Amino acid sequence: MVGLPAVLAVGAMATMMAQGVLAASFAVSGTSFQVASSKLTSDGLASYVETDRSLDGKGHPVSLLGLDQATLNDICQAAEVKTPLGTVTFKLTAGGDAGKVTASNLIIDAEDLAGDARFGTVELGRDASTLNETPGIRGEKGKFGLQAGNIEVADVKSHAWSATGGNFRLKGLKLGVSLGGDKCF
Repeated sequence: MVGLPAVLAVGAMATMMAQGVLAASFAVSGTSFQVASSKLTSDGLASYVETDRSLDGKGHPVSLLGLDQATLNDICQAAEVKTPLGTVTFKLTAGGDAGKVTASNLIIDAEDLAGDARFGTVELGRDASTLNETPGIRGEKGKFGLQAGNIEVADVKSHAWSATGGNFRLKGLKLGVSLGGDKCF
């Protein structure tokens, strides 16, 4: 009886992570990667400053970007990885002629983001603990937050430490690993 509330809480958290409402926390690899798209749209955006940690304990300051229902015309993700053979480029692409890429509750831990943006509504400086535009995306009380009602960003270019999402649909997925290969930008 004493442990029942804890078991229920853990079960509820596991259910929310499986549905993509709550992000699972994990140690980042220590290698940031590029993310690019010709166009990104979403019903909502919530963002606040966070710190990702790699297994060695090193912190990486990021802007946690939570996107409710995201649609991308195309996507390119590339990371450079040092190996005994030399620097290898790990590259993933999808979308384009194959169809749009979609994800629910897409969360990107980005160190930067560039593009041409349009926000339907925007609230800058909102307390991160009160964000309500994207389910499950709230920061700590007193932290700087930003949220927007509906967004469109063209020519997206970002460096990120992690990305998670629920119901990711990658039409025309291509994955390549090559020595000294091309990156996204």
